[in-house]
Formats: sequence, C-alpha cells, structure tokens
Amino acid sequence: MAVTIYHNPRCSKSRQTLELITESGAAHAIILYNQDSPDAQTIAGLAEKLGLSVADLLRRGESEFKEASDLPDLTDNSALSEWLSRHPIVLERPIVVHNESGKAVIGRPPENVLELLS
Repeated sequence: MAVTIYHNPRCSKSRQTLELITESGAAHAIILYNQDSPDAQTIAGLAEKLGLSVADLLRRGESEFKEASDLPDLTDNSALSEWLSRHPIVLERPIVVHNESGKAVIGRPPENVLELLS
C-alpha cells in the first residue's frame, strides 16, 4: 500500500498525519505543496477524490484568502482550482491520497488518515 501526502511541515496537523503514516509502515510520497504547487487539474482531482467542491478545500482563515483581490466566484470550480494553484498556502492540509484506490482524506484530525491505512 502506498499513499501520497500533500504536506506542509510548518503545520502541526500535517506533521501528526505524516507521523501516523510513517508509524503504519505504509510507503508514502511527500509533496511539499507550498514549494511544488499542484496544478489546477490536480486540485480539481483532489476535490473529486475527497467528494468535496473546490471551495471546500479553502482555508478561509488565511490572510491570503481574506485579502485576495483576484479571488474568483467560489462556485466556479475550474477558476477556483486555477486560483488555488497560484495560492497554495490557502489549500486545506494535509490531504492524503491512497494511490491504489484513489480515495482521499483531509488529515483534520490526523486520525482521519487511519481509514486509508487499514
């Protein structure tokens, strides 16, 4: 079994989620999404795997979200995916994807990842 984590090492929930993955022994890939921003297609795919709209992936408390002058309509998944690819700090974290099944969870709380690891 292998998973991919969209990780921000500065985030305690992301670090805790990665620790659970590591402790499980699961093979994993780490994407530091603030350094290697996912493209719009990947963001839209993550939302689909999570069963959420792209707007549900927004961290609305982030100053970059609150102060955005270029924020598209929140119901426009395509435009919002493009916007998130340019503003990855606003992307909810961590997101973990089970590589074989394509299922995904948000690691808030970190224990959410256990459903992918079982």
